[in-house]
Amino acid sequence: MKNLKGKHLVWLHDWSKEEIETVLDTALKMKSDFYAGIQPRPLAGKTLAMIFSKPSTRTRVSFEVAMTQLGGHAIYLGMNDLQIGRGETIADTARVISRYCDGIMIRTFHQSDVETLAKYSRVPVINGLTDLVHPCQALADLMTLREKFGRLSGLTLAYVGDGNNVCHSLMIGGAKMGMEIRAVTPPGYEPKPEITRLSQEHAEKHGGKIVITNDIDQGVKGADVIYTDVWTSMGQEKEREERLKVMRPYQVNGALMTKAGDKALFMHCLPAHRGEEVTDEVADGPQSIIFDQAENRLHVQKALLALVM
Repeated sequence: MKNLKGKHLVWLHDWSKEEIETVLDTALKMKSDFYAGIQPRPLAGKTLAMIFSKPSTRTRVSFEVAMTQLGGHAIYLGMNDLQIGRGETIADTARVISRYCDGIMIRTFHQSDVETLAKYSRVPVINGLTDLVHPCQALADLMTLREKFGRLSGLTLAYVGDGNNVCHSLMIGGAKMGMEIRAVTPPGYEPKPEITRLSQEHAEKHGGKIVITNDIDQGVKGADVIYTDVWTSMGQEKEREERLKVMRPYQVNGALMTKAGDKALFMHCLPAHRGEEVTDEVADGPQSIIFDQAENRLHVQKALLALVM
């Protein structure tokens, strides 16, 4: 077990395999304890500031409930609640909030905002999502796969759709855990080259593999997990019609799942735009684990908060 007290989670590239395993081990133990009626309160008297530039169902509810179950308190801060919109710098915001609170979670557009917040904060900063990465989601996904398969090393996950922030974090986190991560995207929608390069370096070090392909059949063939996300993220609304047209062949439906195999599981970080990136028959089918995955956001974030705060 690694000591993570005071550590920022800016993105998983900065976290070692052992540190990720510490979070997963702690999350699995906390979940087991929770269902056994055992609920330690290690964060009694502590407060988490939650800064939201982007709204979210799962991120807000899971972090707020996590703090409550751990004995602490969470404060929701939208852009209308802060002075950033009136010109206060992120650096000054970090300096002030970190004198009041014991931790900061931020969900925003720019990765640089998280980096600046972490640089000037006295307390740990957690990246709740940026346009570049979504590390908390990836940690919950890795936890879910550990539950379902009993291991991570050697598993193959095919991410089908847009090479976005979720895809980026799965590539980095999965590579560090010795997984094969395939990004199956339309031409022009591949993951960012820098993320691909870093992920390949991690894969070489830890026995994983990164595959970037436009070929749907080869991309999903033999995969243990098929994963997708919405085709149009917040901030991309003007591209919606073009994205729907380009992404249509990459819809996760019954035919695509058949190409992967009868034992392949289906994952989605939610919210799902049913009828677009995934059909009801898959989302609600026997291979789907999307709601186990959503629940595990709570447990992995409890572990993360307890460890860093």
